[in-house]
Amino acid sequence: MSRAGEDGADGIDLRLLRAAVEATGEAILITTADLDEPGPVILYANPAFTKLSCYEAEEAVGRSPRFLQGPGTDRAALDRTRASLEAGEAFQGEALNYRKDGTTYRVEWLITPVHNADGRITNWVSAQRDVTERRAFEDRQALMVRELHHRVKNTLAMVQAVLNATMRSSVTMAEFSKAFGGRIVSLARTHALITEDEAQVASFEGLLRAELDPYREGDRIRLEGPPLKLPSDVAVPVSMALHELTTNALRHGALGHPGGRVVVTWATEDGPSGPWLSWTWNEHDGPPPTLPTREGFGTRLLNKILTAQVAAEVDVAFEGDGLRIHVRLPLGRR
Repeated sequence: MSRAGEDGADGIDLRLLRAAVEATGEAILITTADLDEPGPVILYANPAFTKLSCYEAEEAVGRSPRFLQGPGTDRAALDRTRASLEAGEAFQGEALNYRKDGTTYRVEWLITPVHNADGRITNWVSAQRDVTERRAFEDRQALMVRELHHRVKNTLAMVQAVLNATMRSSVTMAEFSKAFGGRIVSLARTHALITEDEAQVASFEGLLRAELDPYREGDRIRLEGPPLKLPSDVAVPVSMALHELTTNALRHGALGHPGGRVVVTWATEDGPSGPWLSWTWNEHDGPPPTLPTREGFGTRLLNKILTAQVAAEVDVAFEGDGLRIHVRLPLGRR
C-alpha cells in the first residue's frame, strides 16, 4: 500500500485508508493475484495480523499465506476457497491456522478480489478474525444439546420404569401417590443439579445432601469422602438409589428411630479401565433390620438398575444394628 499522500481514484486520501486499515481490529492481508505456488505472495499485513498470528509484518511479507497452515488444517476447506477464487468470486470461510509459537487458532476470513480498469484481478484482500472461542462455545453448546437429548430419552425410560415398579409395589393409591411423587421429585432435583453445571456433572456429596440434609439433626448424619463429580449417566441412577435408601431408612430403618444414625463413606479406587467409586451406606442404632418379605422397588433398583445402567457391584448386608449397603461402580463408563 502506498505511503504517499496522494488521492486515490475516488478522491479519498490514501493515508486515511491506510490509517483505517491499521486501526481495525481485524487482520488484513493483501496478496498478489496468482494462486499457484509460490503465490499468492503477501504484500501487506496490518498490526492486527501480528496480534493474531504473532508474526511481524516483515516476517509475513514475501511469503504465501500457506505458511500459516499445518497438519490440522482442513484441506477440503482450502479446496473450496481455491475453487471460488479461481472463479473470480469472493469467498467467506474458516480454517485452522498456526501461530508463530505453534499454537492453533480458528480463523474466519473474507477474501475479495481487487480488479484493475480492464476487469483483471490484480490482488486479493483478506479480512480475518479469530473465532476460536466462538467455535469452542458453539461446540460445547452442541455437545450439551446432544447430551440433553440423550438424557431426556433415558429419563423418560426411567420415569416409565419407576411408574411401573411403583404400581407393582404399592398396595393403595395413597401409597402409590406418595412413593411415585417422591421419586419424581428426586429425579427432577438431580437433573437440576446436572443442568446447573456447565460440564453436566453432579457432586456425589451434593446428591447425598439433597436427600439427607432434612434429617441432619445433631450427629444423625455423617458424610465422609473426597470431592467427587459424577457424569450425568451415573448421577441419575445413583441419586435414585440414594433416594430409595433414604426413604427406606425413614420408614423401616435408622432415620425412623430417635437414636438412629446414617453414616455414608466413599472413596475412589483404581480399576482395570479407570477409577471406580466405592461407597458404603451404614445405618446404626435403629430398629433391628428385618429381611424383606418381598422385593420392593428399592431392592430392584439397587440390584438391577444400578447393575444394568452403571455396571455397579452391590452388596447388601443386614448387620446387628442396621442395614449396610456397599456399592462399587466404574466412573469411566459413559
